[in-house]
Amino acid sequence: MPTKWKASAMGLVLVVIVGALLSGPLMSNVEHPQYVVTEKYKSIELREYAPRIIAQVSMSGTREEAISAGFQQLADYIFGNNITSEVMSAEQRAGEDQISTSKKIAMTAPVEQNQVNGTWAINFTMPSEYTLKTLPKPNNTAVILSALPSQTFITIQFSGRSSIENISTHESKLKAFVIKNNIKIQDDPIYAFYNPPWTLPILRRNEVMFKVDKN
Repeated sequence: MPTKWKASAMGLVLVVIVGALLSGPLMSNVEHPQYVVTEKYKSIELREYAPRIIAQVSMSGTREEAISAGFQQLADYIFGNNITSEVMSAEQRAGEDQISTSKKIAMTAPVEQNQVNGTWAINFTMPSEYTLKTLPKPNNTAVILSALPSQTFITIQFSGRSSIENISTHESKLKAFVIKNNIKIQDDPIYAFYNPPWTLPILRRNEVMFKVDKN
């Protein structure tokens, strides 16, 4: 291979590597649910989450199949498959009080997934600027908007791929910590994924979360 071709190829490889290194953090630089860390032990945190609104779908199949299909439906909703009513100006009304339009909603992170009665619930947290009244309504009836109260979670953060093995390893670590410290938890674990799939595994932020029973 001519020297100049080698240089060009090496330059292209370098661009791809740098792009991969930067794309994950940049693409994940979006709004996250608001929370306060009240206790921390290495990668484990006790968090107090503020009230929030989620868009959720229920999917069957394997965990991987469910999150892929669920993500597509939720992305379809926030990218404009929705209806919002905007009050028209007096000059525009011409006898009509409102006009229905669609609206794009900003992407947030993470994508959350948990198992409920044998099916997988997949959700996005909606941007904090919205209320249930101001959020566009989904055209897809499978997408459900819900308001969540303030909640307490115990979480463990880890990098790497979202494989069953990686998730199970950290879920077991979190369960051991919960048992050792006599923390009461509710429900099944929630899995949270913060990065797009092309992010290098070492740069990914994944979490396993359990809701804490404060009663």
